[in-house]
Amino acid sequence: MLSPLETQPNIIAVTDNGEDVMRFSAACMGLLAAAAVAPSFFAGAVAADVVPDPKVLEFKLPAQIPWGPVTPGGSQVALLYGDPEKPGLYVLLNKWLPGHMSKPHFHENDRYITVISGTWWVGTGDAWDPAKTTPMPTGSYVRHLAKQVHWDGAKDQETVIQIVGMGPAPSVPSPTAKVK
Repeated sequence: MLSPLETQPNIIAVTDNGEDVMRFSAACMGLLAAAAVAPSFFAGAVAADVVPDPKVLEFKLPAQIPWGPVTPGGSQVALLYGDPEKPGLYVLLNKWLPGHMSKPHFHENDRYITVISGTWWVGTGDAWDPAKTTPMPTGSYVRHLAKQVHWDGAKDQETVIQIVGMGPAPSVPSPTAKVK
C-alpha cells in the first residue's frame, strides 16, 4: 500500500543516491497560501473568550494586518510571513488602488499569486498597454515564472492579491520595456 507521501509526487522526489529531497510545487505553495489567509476567513467565528494557543498557531484578524504606506505606484503591502528581501519563504498581501499598474518587470524566482478580492489585470511582455490586459477575478491563481517580463495592477476597483515566493525577490525593471 502506498503511503500518503508516495501518492503526492509533486511534494517528494527521490534522487539517484536515495536521499529524499523536498521541492516546492504549485500545489504545495497553494496550501501554504491558503493556510496563511485561512484565519481571516474564520474571523467572524472566533469567540471573544476563546483564544487559540499561540504555541500551536499564529493568526491575525483583518484589523491586525500590518499594511504599509501607499507607494507612489499605487499599491500597499502587508507582510504576513518572512521577508522578500532575504533568502527564504515569504507571504505578503498586495493591495492595488484603482487605476494603478506596474510597468514591465520581472523577478528572479517564481511567485505564486491568489486574487483575494477585486479583479487583478495582468499583461506580459515589454509593450506596456493597460488596455491589453487579462482580468483575473477573485479566486484566480497566477504563477509568475522566474525572469519573465510581466506587468499588472487594478483598473476600476481596489484589488488585493496574496503573493507567495522565495526571497530574495526584487522587482527588476525590464531593460527593453516600451511604455506609452
